Amino acid sequence: MHKRTRLPAAGAAALLAAAAAFTAPTVAHAANQLTNPGFESGSLTGWSCSGGLGSVVSTPVHGGSKALAGAASASDNAKCTQTVAVQPNTTYSLSGWVRGSYVYLGVTGGGSAWTSAADYTKLSVSFTTGATQTSAEVYLNGWYGQGTYYADDLSLDGPGGGTPTDTQAPTTPGNLRSTGKSASSVTLSWDAATDNVGVTGYDVYQGGTKVATATGTAATVNGLTAATAYSFTVRARDAAGNTSGSSTALSVTTDTGGGGTPTGFKQAAPYLYNGWGNPPAATTVMNATGIKWFTLAFILAQNGCNPTWDSQRPLLNGVDQATVNAVRAAGGDIVPSIGGWSGNKLGPNCATTADLAGAYQKVIDAYGLKAIDVDIENTDEFENTAVQDRILGALKIVKQNNPGLRTILTFGTDTTGPTYYGNRLIEQSKALGADIDVFTIMPFDFGNASTDMYASTVSAAEGLKAKLKSTFGWDDATAYAHVGISGMNGLSDTNEVTTVQNWTGIRDWANSHHIARLAFWSVNRDRGCAGGGLQETCSGIAQNDWQFTSITAGFTG
Repeated sequence: MHKRTRLPAAGAAALLAAAAAFTAPTVAHAANQLTNPGFESGSLTGWSCSGGLGSVVSTPVHGGSKALAGAASASDNAKCTQTVAVQPNTTYSLSGWVRGSYVYLGVTGGGSAWTSAADYTKLSVSFTTGATQTSAEVYLNGWYGQGTYYADDLSLDGPGGGTPTDTQAPTTPGNLRSTGKSASSVTLSWDAATDNVGVTGYDVYQGGTKVATATGTAATVNGLTAATAYSFTVRARDAAGNTSGSSTALSVTTDTGGGGTPTGFKQAAPYLYNGWGNPPAATTVMNATGIKWFTLAFILAQNGCNPTWDSQRPLLNGVDQATVNAVRAAGGDIVPSIGGWSGNKLGPNCATTADLAGAYQKVIDAYGLKAIDVDIENTDEFENTAVQDRILGALKIVKQNNPGLRTILTFGTDTTGPTYYGNRLIEQSKALGADIDVFTIMPFDFGNASTDMYASTVSAAEGLKAKLKSTFGWDDATAYAHVGISGMNGLSDTNEVTTVQNWTGIRDWANSHHIARLAFWSVNRDRGCAGGGLQETCSGIAQNDWQFTSITAGFTG
């Protein structure tokens, strides 16, 4: 592979001279023809980015609340493209605001412009389509080894009037469903429609009245009446104004005013481990990414049923307490992870349910916790039915004794959902009245290096949701509100690869389905080392430092 470096000064000067000499033709103004031009959807809808290096960020932005970040690496310029429908023999004007070292805006087979700027700068390109051309690819990219670029408020301005050459309507959206509701709102999702030149948006109807629009496959309808049944349909549309047929109608009844779907507990909390993997300073990561919560690992047993960090560091007056204090001083908080795959765990070492509840209470009291997580794994806890029941009973006790405390269970999964022991854990939590707030699955280490980690994670989470529905009698929205996902960034123990693009998609799916918790193992590994194999201090793939944490910080539930 050829090494890519900074543009030579002569080449840069030539490009600047060419850009200065170029005069854009005059065009009439029309509606912006780009999908998701300001990335306000919070996702990359409409865009495709090479190497999974594109993501949507909240800062820095030019306008609105979101912008594109392209994390160019030494071997990939983080090119993000979108194909749009155009008319033949027609002049178009493409523009956008960019910042970073060597940022390009252009049209494949047409013109391009570039800049290198510390602040947002506007780039513009004019191009004329061919005699039979009906589509064009616009693109943004950085330059090899020059770091992350940003782009926002893009516009493709075409001619006013004229007759579109596209007369083919999109297909009808399928599987309209409710993924969340309250006394005054309903959140809907559906399967994407297809179109010969691309779907540009969706319209949601209540009866015959349009009540919401969306560029992606989800929308929330507000202003509804409590305890009332509503009928919804959705239609797709394209750039030429063609619309699909209406989806199958869905009836949804809003919640009563006095209760309904739990929505209060949402936690983006990647794992940070002080006993392993060159742990970074929590505040460094917080300042770089905007993350507020960490899952601090691991509370284990020492001398019987006594809780300590890694069976060796005391709860108080050590590095772990210093981390808790620093995170809280920076406006965040932690949830301790009790257990894990290996080590001397509290579940088997505390002889009774009351003893185990007492050990949990020591941890709660040490830090004044809002939540605790029991990471229940391996044959000594997860596959030991007596210990499963002991843990559930202890969590029930501490929840009763600490009003407002949230309890989380974290456990392994198959690609289709919980395994036998996971199903038992869920069933016993109901049978024992444990009142668990979040059931978090760990969708990785499936044993096949070729596993599609996005598809398998979504499939596993849907399987968990279905199990919660059938066990507790919850509707979809309530079940999703008790689901958590804890992935593994980059290379897993079984050589699966969760890419930056995979994790962004998982985060977006988690937001659209309003689950409760998103985490990954681990912040210690959230540093790039492409080709480095399985590491304690990096992910084994090409990425920016703390990139998975930044994506996780965008989880809002």
